[in-house]
Amino acid sequence: MNIRKAFDRPGLRFRLMLGAASIILPVVPAYAQGQAQDQAQDQAGPQQAASPDDAPAIVVTGLRETLQTSFSTKRHENAIVDSLSSKEIGDLPGQSIGEAIATITGAAADRGNYGPTEISLRGLGSLLTLTTFNGREATTGNGDRAINFGQFPSELFNGITIYKSQQANLIEGGVAGSIDLQTRRPLDYKKRQITAELKTNYNPYDDRVTGESAWGLRGTASYIDQFDVGDLGRLGVSFGVQRSSVSDPNEVYIGSGTWNACNPAIVTSGNCTAVSRAAGAAGTPFYLAPNSLSFRQMTAHEERNAVFGAVQWQPSSRIDVNIDVEYSKRKYQEDRHDLGLTETRYNLHNVQYGPDGKLLYAQGNSTLQSLSTLFQRRESYIGGGGSIAFRATDRLKLTADVSYSRTVRNDLTRSARLRSDPLDIYGNKTAINNQRVPYTYDARGDGFGPTITVDPRFNLNDPTLFSDDAQLTREELQKTDRIFATRLDLSYKMDGFLSEIDVGGRYSRRHYSSFDDLVTITQDDRTVDASVNTACRQPFPQTGFLSDAPGNPITSWATFNTLCQFRNYLGTEDPGRSGDLRSIANADVTETVWAGYVMAQYASKLGKTPVRGNFGLRVVRTGVRSIGLRSGLDVINNGDGTIRLQENGNFDTVTIDSSSLRFLPSFNANFEVTPKVMLRVAGYRSMSRPSPSALSAGREITLQDGSSFANVQDAISQIVANGSPRLKPIMSWNGDLAAEFYPNRDSLLAATLYYKQFSGGYIPVVINEPFQIGAQNVSVPVVQTQNSSAKSRVYGIELTAAHRFSWLPKPLDGLGFKTSYNYADSNFRNYDISLGDVTDAVTGATTPGMIPPAGLSGYSKHVFSGQLYYQLGKATFQAIYRYRSSYYQDFVGSGQQLRYVRGNGTLDLSFAYQIAKQADFRFQILNITNTPKVDYMPIYGSTREYQYFGPQFFAGYRLHF
Repeated sequence: MNIRKAFDRPGLRFRLMLGAASIILPVVPAYAQGQAQDQAQDQAGPQQAASPDDAPAIVVTGLRETLQTSFSTKRHENAIVDSLSSKEIGDLPGQSIGEAIATITGAAADRGNYGPTEISLRGLGSLLTLTTFNGREATTGNGDRAINFGQFPSELFNGITIYKSQQANLIEGGVAGSIDLQTRRPLDYKKRQITAELKTNYNPYDDRVTGESAWGLRGTASYIDQFDVGDLGRLGVSFGVQRSSVSDPNEVYIGSGTWNACNPAIVTSGNCTAVSRAAGAAGTPFYLAPNSLSFRQMTAHEERNAVFGAVQWQPSSRIDVNIDVEYSKRKYQEDRHDLGLTETRYNLHNVQYGPDGKLLYAQGNSTLQSLSTLFQRRESYIGGGGSIAFRATDRLKLTADVSYSRTVRNDLTRSARLRSDPLDIYGNKTAINNQRVPYTYDARGDGFGPTITVDPRFNLNDPTLFSDDAQLTREELQKTDRIFATRLDLSYKMDGFLSEIDVGGRYSRRHYSSFDDLVTITQDDRTVDASVNTACRQPFPQTGFLSDAPGNPITSWATFNTLCQFRNYLGTEDPGRSGDLRSIANADVTETVWAGYVMAQYASKLGKTPVRGNFGLRVVRTGVRSIGLRSGLDVINNGDGTIRLQENGNFDTVTIDSSSLRFLPSFNANFEVTPKVMLRVAGYRSMSRPSPSALSAGREITLQDGSSFANVQDAISQIVANGSPRLKPIMSWNGDLAAEFYPNRDSLLAATLYYKQFSGGYIPVVINEPFQIGAQNVSVPVVQTQNSSAKSRVYGIELTAAHRFSWLPKPLDGLGFKTSYNYADSNFRNYDISLGDVTDAVTGATTPGMIPPAGLSGYSKHVFSGQLYYQLGKATFQAIYRYRSSYYQDFVGSGQQLRYVRGNGTLDLSFAYQIAKQADFRFQILNITNTPKVDYMPIYGSTREYQYFGPQFFAGYRLHF
């Protein structure tokens, strides 16, 4: 059965929830069989030792211990939380901290280049999720606010806490929730701990690549110790290091990032005739076609070095000083070889399409190209800070914290292009005798991948046929993200109903900048082309290309060595920067935040029922200053009463300021109905700011074809906004109702109902902006993104169940499971910027779009995680299955069309064996099902991209003392 369709069938939504409960709840009576042996655990609840008068304490270790720690944390927090402890994180199969987080209830990972990159909570997107390091905001190299979890090793973290409900002392920014990653506090460990682990990695897909090794290595070591320094008190140190060198196999089919609506009634020998937004909405038939498409073979390598360190000093019982530093440096390289159809809208005929506009079948003609690319990424993260906690009196405690975080990502892309032509490199006519080669696009099958067939008269593997339009490009894109923050918190303990008053303030300054430098060199000397073509040919680098994909007849083509082409054309492998880094794509955004809060914690009884929680208010002022460039144009008088526009290479600078003031009240109440049953109620207002890159002020002017126009406005085709600095945070009113049942330390049944009402989603709008072009001041409409006044909502339910069958007879008493499911329903709307609804910002009039809107970015209706484990003596087996249904994923920086990700599930396996008290062996398999990632655009079902990563195998040996 198709899992996505099964989950989405009408009527199944709540039946699935009830079905899950019907499976879980019958387990509960069986506990009676083992009640005697669990008596000591049941007296006090999870993670609380039974009193000496009740029964002797039962000491547990391993995976059972870590699950108990997570349940205890969940139970004793005032907010609704889920967590993972340090040992559980290390025991889970995965490359990074992202795989571990994806096992937490309601958390779902976005996969990219195999491993998880961004995390969504409760079916909502990473845009609405805040991630912090030790309670501090962290930077990212993506241009958004979503941490790239693939950057950080899981082994060097102490714990993860996800706050599902908000409280006033938490940093603002998580409508969906907040993820706090905790590094180690060495004095909390009480004893010295030394750990060393070496893993080897095997990727079967790399065995297909000629001359490549499928093996990689990953080594991790950590040291934690405590010292008595006499009159200076106690000192703790923690140090961890990891080095990883692995490959990232990837086979890709990809279409362009821009899709057009074409008129099927008009067949032309050129590009298809576009259907306007208004005409499509009025009923004019259309089909959706990409500008280009490519097949990509590539070899990828990644090196990652990470160092985490901490010093904790307690000179007395009243002072606690912590200093921590996190550093990660990642080097990533892709050697790509693309076969591209660069004009897939040219001469389209015999077209078939669906009622939604999905292109099902077409014949056309396109220029073919062999594109060789070397992509290199250098990304570094450094973060950390210092805090001091001073207990001035038995009631008053002051805490000050200063932090810094910086991420720098530098992408260098060098590409060499050769295209088809009527003549081969020797000047002979080809069998096609045309630059454009006939091809067929067929997406009528049941699979997600369209079948692309090229006219067999054009031999894709013949390098002599790629003979013209040689072009070399060097593009360097650099993003820098910095945050400096400081906060001061005061807590005062009280007697009575109010047990504590917390007051605090925070200041942060975030600066995001980027530049995009492009150097393009064309070559039209056929003799030189022939020489380089001959010198730089190489055999197709792999066997079995996309052999796992449905309906793909293209398995190889003529490929060339990228750096060889640069050397032979230019005499150098790197021509360097252009010398002028100014570009309309550049961003320079400064965000300043002042926040203050007051929060009261309380504890009392409602009748005989203990109740505790907190309530408070957080006030946040956000200021944004965005500096951008607009391309300069000269007005040329043609002498006949007409004008034309000509780029002059100059740029005009524009600065846009905006600000917002938001009030965020919150309330949490927890009722201990029985020693094993907890009810929770939470109400709060939350906010999530737009991505820094979405606040860019750049504008790109595209000119109309032609050279004679009556005025400046007529000469401008469109002006594209690279960002919208006036965007305000997305705001949400939220309510949560949770019930948790803790039968014993090894078991948990929990359900949470939640509701979110949004105000201020994002919609495309047309805004007239003033431009000075030449000596003329003109007003030109610009399509950009703006906050919507429309209301939208999300409601959902989270279910969690965990149990160890310790009441079963040996050896089955080591069997256990943990499973979670999240269902979310939303009517939030995101509109395609080219083909969706658009609103006039002045009049408020809306022009209907021709394709349906998407939901929240990252919103999945169904998210499931199932973990089955079995401990038998010194051996532990685990199987983890993760599933999320389809979701919309926006492009970083906004201003682009809708993109959807197909629902998918992955299965990971893990085996661990304790060889000795201080040594164990581990074997892990990731993505054993070889699940691809599939993207659709601009409507669901219209395939833009699919990627195959293959499974990955890890085997390791760990020593710990």
